[in-house]
Amino acid sequence: MYILLAGLSHKTADVELREKIALSGKSLDLVYQDIKSIPSFEGVVILSTCNRTEIYVTVRDIEQGTHELRQYLAKKLELDNETLDSAIYILNCYNAISHLFRVASGLESMVLGESQILGQVREAYSEAKEQAASNGVLNALFQKAISVGKRVRTETELDRNAVSISYAAVEKAKQVFGDLTGKTVLVVGAGEMSELALKYLMENGVSSVIVSNRSYNRAVCLADRLGGQVVNFERLPEEITRTDIVISCTAASHYVLRKDLLTYLRQRSTPLLLIDIAVPRDIDPALGDVPGVHLFDIDDLHNVVESNLINRKRAAIQAEKIVAEEIDEFNDWLDTLYVIPVVKALKQRAAEIREAELKRALNRLGDINAREKQIISSLASSIVNQLVHFPIISLKEKATTNQCHLYAEVVKNLFDLEVESEEYQNAKNKDWITG
Repeated sequence: MYILLAGLSHKTADVELREKIALSGKSLDLVYQDIKSIPSFEGVVILSTCNRTEIYVTVRDIEQGTHELRQYLAKKLELDNETLDSAIYILNCYNAISHLFRVASGLESMVLGESQILGQVREAYSEAKEQAASNGVLNALFQKAISVGKRVRTETELDRNAVSISYAAVEKAKQVFGDLTGKTVLVVGAGEMSELALKYLMENGVSSVIVSNRSYNRAVCLADRLGGQVVNFERLPEEITRTDIVISCTAASHYVLRKDLLTYLRQRSTPLLLIDIAVPRDIDPALGDVPGVHLFDIDDLHNVVESNLINRKRAAIQAEKIVAEEIDEFNDWLDTLYVIPVVKALKQRAAEIREAELKRALNRLGDINAREKQIISSLASSIVNQLVHFPIISLKEKATTNQCHLYAEVVKNLFDLEVESEEYQNAKNKDWITG
């Protein structure tokens, strides 16, 4: 059985193409039905996010599986061969395993180290189980991938510190206030950057949101989405005296928060954080000179992001080492699958010999009582079990070495075993991992 992956991502396809195969709800159900109806696919897990859609399957014929998976994507995406080849990637065996572990760790994400992908991998695996689509090998693969993602985030700083302007604003807020629980934020402007910053702040404890925008309707829409209140522009000075954090990001060509606010700011007795993520700037730099007022503009936030990105790249080196270790460990587990058919055959041969010799011995002994039969039967079982115990233990120990198939072949020949299962044949070639 081979592990096979076909997909596309932000690295290979533009958003227009990714939209065509972004799957959720009914569209995901339909694709699962399609894939499960293809006889050569024995198990399937589909991972679909805004930045990637990947189909993981197990197949018995890797060439046929690759062809059928490629054909399915070509039909689904309505692409000619040339465009398809440039947009999708098809990986198998070791490379497919490595890729999934890297994805779960955040090493393949658009934003290096982002943590959301681990939850998406977990959800994809859960959905596959609900669809009765996964199988034993894919179950083990995705469970391991989730474990790898957790380990990377626990042992490295790959997902720590902000690498987006919006989240850098949250870091600055934590530097000023520490705990953000119960804080109030006033956002000036109702654009995407403002909304992202608001969402991040709310995730970190901010409980009260006030929105102000020159277009009152846009302010209402944003406030409704986030459960906030709306105030008119004219009331900004009054609101600033009561709020803890101000985020400003408008399209104005002049300062929106000007020097005339100095009087209001000097009346405050608690810290105020002003975050200006607009270009041109919204907030007059003079406001940052007031004691207790902390002002950061877009350049300050960019510096935070650049510094943190350098730290993440350092952490990525550690993460790569962890992923490599985990791939080896998973491959060791796969290796043990190779010897299972031989172990089963050896146990079966031992049981057959025990039964045949026991029957012959009992016939020769003639009339003996039940207790004597039980003693003889137990003796036969004990002798046979002890004889095969050490070959089985040795075989399992050798399963994680590069020559596991040679040991399996020796046991097979010594005991004249018939082992024709696919796992055993793959063991001799060692190809379903290395591809």
